[in-house]
Order: sequence, then C-alpha cells, then structure tokens
Amino acid sequence: MEDTTPAADGVDLIQRPELTDDQWARLCSFGVPEDVAAGDYLFRSGDRDYDLILVEEGEVEIVRDSLFWIDEAVLTRAGPRSFVGELGLLNGQGAFLSARATRDGRVLRVPRRELRRLMAEDDELCDIVLHALWARRESLRRGPAALTLKFVGQPSSRDFLALQRFAERLDLVHKTVQVRPEDLGAHAKLGVSVDDLPIAYIQGEPIPRATPGIVADRLGLSYQAQGDEIVDLVVVGGGPAGLAAAIYGASEGLSTVLLDAVAPGGQAASTSRIENFLGFPFGVSGGDLIGQASLQALKFGVRVYAPCEAVSLEPVGDLLDITLADGRIIRSRSTIVTSGAAYRRLDLDRWSDFEGAGIYYAATPLELRQVAESPVVVVGGANSAGQASLYLAASGCPVHLVVRGGDLGARMSSYLVDRLSEEPRVQVHTASRVVGLDGDGALRRVRIDTAGDVDARGLFCFIGADPATGWLPALDRDADGFLRTGTDVAIQSLEHWQRMGREPLPFETSMPRVFAAGDVRRGSMKRVAAAVGEGSSAVASVHRALAV
Repeated sequence: MEDTTPAADGVDLIQRPELTDDQWARLCSFGVPEDVAAGDYLFRSGDRDYDLILVEEGEVEIVRDSLFWIDEAVLTRAGPRSFVGELGLLNGQGAFLSARATRDGRVLRVPRRELRRLMAEDDELCDIVLHALWARRESLRRGPAALTLKFVGQPSSRDFLALQRFAERLDLVHKTVQVRPEDLGAHAKLGVSVDDLPIAYIQGEPIPRATPGIVADRLGLSYQAQGDEIVDLVVVGGGPAGLAAAIYGASEGLSTVLLDAVAPGGQAASTSRIENFLGFPFGVSGGDLIGQASLQALKFGVRVYAPCEAVSLEPVGDLLDITLADGRIIRSRSTIVTSGAAYRRLDLDRWSDFEGAGIYYAATPLELRQVAESPVVVVGGANSAGQASLYLAASGCPVHLVVRGGDLGARMSSYLVDRLSEEPRVQVHTASRVVGLDGDGALRRVRIDTAGDVDARGLFCFIGADPATGWLPALDRDADGFLRTGTDVAIQSLEHWQRMGREPLPFETSMPRVFAAGDVRRGSMKRVAAAVGEGSSAVASVHRALAV
C-alpha cells in the first residue's frame, strides 16, 4: 500500500513509485474512473474479487479491520498519483485488508483481467507494479496485517506444521502462535478445546481443526472453474520443472494453470542450500529460488492453485480432463506432468508416530525452529543429506549423519564431502543404519546400529523418493513407475501414434498431448537445473502438438 505515513506499528511501508506523466497516463488507460465520497469502501477484507485502485484525487487509507480481540488499525494512506493493492491481486487471493476513502475524490479501478493485460503488454509498467506489489507483501508481514491470518497449534503437531509450511510456501501474510493444552487461555473462552487444534483465525473467525485445503478455499486460492473454460496448458506439480514449464508456457501466450498437492516448491523448496545452480556463485536456498520463481509465474499470468491434488487424467476427444481430489474438473488442450516423487520412509516401528513431531523430510528455517540447536540425525548419502547436515550444523545443531554405504563420496559431490569432513559439529557414520526411535509425544532418541542410542530432537530423512505416478495408470511407465517419454515409449504403446501419423514428441508420454518433465520422468537427472531445463523444453513440444 502507498506510504504517506508510518504504519501503525512504526514500520514504514514501501514508498510509492515515482511515476512520470506518461507512465501515469498509461496506467490510467487500464482503469475505469469512479467518483468516491469520504467513508466509501473501495474494497473490503474478505472480498473474493477486488481491483487495483488508482488514486487520481483525494486520499485512500488502508485498514486492517477490527478483530474480536483488537480494534481496527490504519496501516497507511495513499494520495494522488498512487495505486492501492498488493500481491494477492496476482495470485487470486481474496482481500485481507480494506481500502476506504478519507475524503471526496476520484479513483480508477483496474480489474484483475486488465491488470494481467497490463502485465503482458507493458514491460515497463509491469516491472514497476510487480516490484511494488512484492515489496508491499514483504512489508505487510512485519506489521498488524499479519493478524488477519493466524494459526494456533501445539508445537509438536504435524497438522500445525502443515499449515505453517503451506502459508510459507505460498508466501501468505500470517502469524503463528504455539500453545500447549494447559495454556489455551483466551481461546478456551471461545469454547475451543485441545481437540480443535490447530485453529486458523481468518479475519478473526476461528476455524477449528484447520487444514491447508480449508484455508486455501476460504482465501480464494483453490481452483474455481471460470464458466466452461478450456485452458491451453495444465501443469501438475509445482517443483522446479513445473514452475519452469508454467513460466515458459504463460510467457509464450498459453493460458496456463499450475497445480500442486501441497504448495509450489517440491523437494527443491526443502533444500537448505543449492551451491551449483547456474548464476548463484554463493549458493541459494531452495526456498529463495522457489519464491522468486513463483513470483515470476504470477508476473506472466500463471494461475497457481494449492493445495490442489490431481487424481486422474483422461482424454475426452481432442481435450484432456484433469479431475481434482474434490471432484472438480479442469479441461485442457495439453498437460505437463511434473508431479515429482514421494519421500521414502524407513521401515521402523513408531515412524508414523513421529512424522511431523521429530521426523522431517526437509531442512529449512521452518524445521530448524522445531529443533532449536538440539542434536539431530540426518539419514542419507546424496547431496540433499550433505546440504542438510551442513545447514543444521551451521545453525548450532550437533549432527549425526548416517550413511548406509561405506563411501561417503559414492553419491555425494566432492565439495560437500570436503566440507563435511571439516565441520566439527557433524559426525559421519558410514556403513550404518538407523534401527530404532524413542520418545514420548515427540522424538527424543535415535538408535544407530554402529553407535547405539544418541539424543536427537529431530531425524531428517533424505533416502530418496518414488515417482508420484500412481494416479496415471493409463500411461506407459517403467518397472519403477517412472513415465516413459519420446523415443523411450514402449513399442506396444506406439500403435495409436501410427494411426495419428506421427511419433511421440520429446517429453511426450504414451498419451498424446500429455508430457512429463523432472523427477517423474524416466531418465531424468534428478537435479534442480536439469528439471528447470526439462520443464521449459517440454513447452516447445507442447507448441508443436497444439499446432497439429
């Protein structure tokens, strides 16, 4: 929101962009003028559809509405030649703040469809608006606006952790509050019991036993069909391959929908540090890389929906029907499957007891907060395990790295092996296995066959994953479940291609106009850079298939 006064908590919001006369005129050309009177609301918190507001005359204040425990807060005010809005305009999120005129004036409304047209047609204005919307989102998370979405739950709850991961991956302005059953306090006065945790407060309204799906639906982030629409491309899976495919597809004029069963990022988002990705000589965290890629997807008009799980894919004439877990159907001209892989688990007693309560499949700041400089165990012998071990050690955790093989360098890059050998907080156990888990409500100890019991607040598991292709029984897969593509498609699957008069295109599966990229594809490199390359390259084949 435009800043002419400090925010209520003393944190200045982003200063308004200085627009030239020509830039302001071009921006106004996308809007519809409207006269407003003092006290008029231009949009209200909770509105599913709202506009970018251009202030031509008068003044508009941005308000965090009153909640049942706190009065309203005026965050900032926007004067003439400024615009009101934030990043939710691009990702479809409903308004979580209100905009109210403080005096008579004149504004112009830019509907979301016109905002997307502006982003596509005017590169200069696109950069100005996008930077402002992103910077405002970053500023808002530091102030009272975060109270509009609040999660309350027990620290050891996997459901509470899932809510936090969902909000952080989707870059939502929110606040989390850890509470123990004996400390429910004010929440108990509302009739809330421990069985209701975790609770999501959306605009002050409590939602007991909240899940990411419920919250997404209430915020306007779940898929809603727009009439009888047919989209050009549906990308299933929001990891590096999926994000790259969606970005390239949308930037080249395809109407594009991106679905992810959890939230954009995939396994890459759980990687604490990627040091060999092109263009980042000092390394980059998976979260930062995915965050920038997600913003880029919004810039080009990708419609991102999460959590949104695809459960079946069927051809209907020349089109494809993607059915979602809630029964809704998306009809598309083409599909790229980038659904990645599901994390493998150790076959140990009580494993399910500690998932989300000490057992993790990622090492990011979210998981780090759960272990807080306590001893941990990392299992795995590839790069992800090495990167996680170094990240946790650098954050103050004593680390036991358990590697099944006898040679740490067999599957791990040499630079990681060297750094691990120099890190005093990491103790490497080769030719070893985790054979037991112990704890009360949370993990406390891990048994290593070559070292006995060790104290551990967390066990970080990086032992690989299996391709998430069970929902695609009609597609040709290898013995391990990975999708065959291009010239790798089995001979028995090529008969219908002969009738079509062509062979499968690069990255095309055994079903016409269905493509695969990234970890889910047979023969892929299982590296972030390779996944990005495959996702973008698959779009070239999509264009060729749609041109037939």
